Amino acid sequence: MTRSIPTPDQPLKIGTRGSPLALAQANETRARLMAAHDLPDAAFEIVVIKTTGDDRGMIDADRPLKEIGNKGLFTKEIEEAMLAGRIDIAVHSMKDMPTEQPAGLVLDCYLPREDTRDAFVSRKVTRLADLAAGQIVGTSSLRRRAQLLSRRPDLKVVEFRGNVQTRLKKLDDGVADCTFLAMAGLRRLGMTEIAQSAIDPEEMLPAIAQGAIGIERRSDDESVAQLLAPLNDHDTTLRLAAERAFLAALDGSCETPIAGLALIDGSDIWLRGEILRPDGSERLFEEGRAPLTGGAELGRELARRLRARAPGDFFSWH
Repeated sequence: MTRSIPTPDQPLKIGTRGSPLALAQANETRARLMAAHDLPDAAFEIVVIKTTGDDRGMIDADRPLKEIGNKGLFTKEIEEAMLAGRIDIAVHSMKDMPTEQPAGLVLDCYLPREDTRDAFVSRKVTRLADLAAGQIVGTSSLRRRAQLLSRRPDLKVVEFRGNVQTRLKKLDDGVADCTFLAMAGLRRLGMTEIAQSAIDPEEMLPAIAQGAIGIERRSDDESVAQLLAPLNDHDTTLRLAAERAFLAALDGSCETPIAGLALIDGSDIWLRGEILRPDGSERLFEEGRAPLTGGAELGRELARRLRARAPGDFFSWH
């Protein structure tokens, strides 16, 4: 299935979730395509698709995502629409993406990566270190929960989901004393003032691919591949190759506390990765370097090291 250069009469259909952040990312993609190809706004149409994750997230707002099911939770319906030809490309937050795409789809275009750090959000204190024993932290992320309890087992963690406005209201209502958001999302929404501080990766490694936007397409759509080619950021591609290979080799999903960050350091790629028991009682960390083109193998090697050190029940809930 192929198509020609988009026009107002036959616009390129961009599939996305309907959250404010997802729409901001779709609009950024459209703006970059317009600039790269000197095309008008009307040559692109943003198509909002509701996913299982959106529906279940509203129905089961107080249940952990791991109980709802995670693989493809925020992508399945969008990918089905693309395979059916209802949309031409899909814009995704890469930290939500499974490490394998359905047959017929490919993910080979990444926009320049944003800030990878977690944002600390609170109405009461300015830094994570300022929290007193027994204070309540709200998060739906198993990674953040495990990382937090690993460092601060004296804190209480409660389930905490919803968009930015919902989470802020929960803070105002006293459901929790603080929460976390991705700095990248706040930047894209123009809401960085919400963050009391950004958490250094040395203190809390981010989610795999945090801050990166990926654009998925049909593998046989060569004209779309050519349209997307100028948008692909080389450095982001190299970094995600390492991080996503690390995740794939650990068979990771949103159900397992895995964190990792790849950085380009001269002619090397430097990867740090960690796995944690869900209750934060044990944390295993590895890091390594490789030539820029060896990121994927480096990711697999770090995963092998961690698997060799981890007991068989490491990811089990107790």
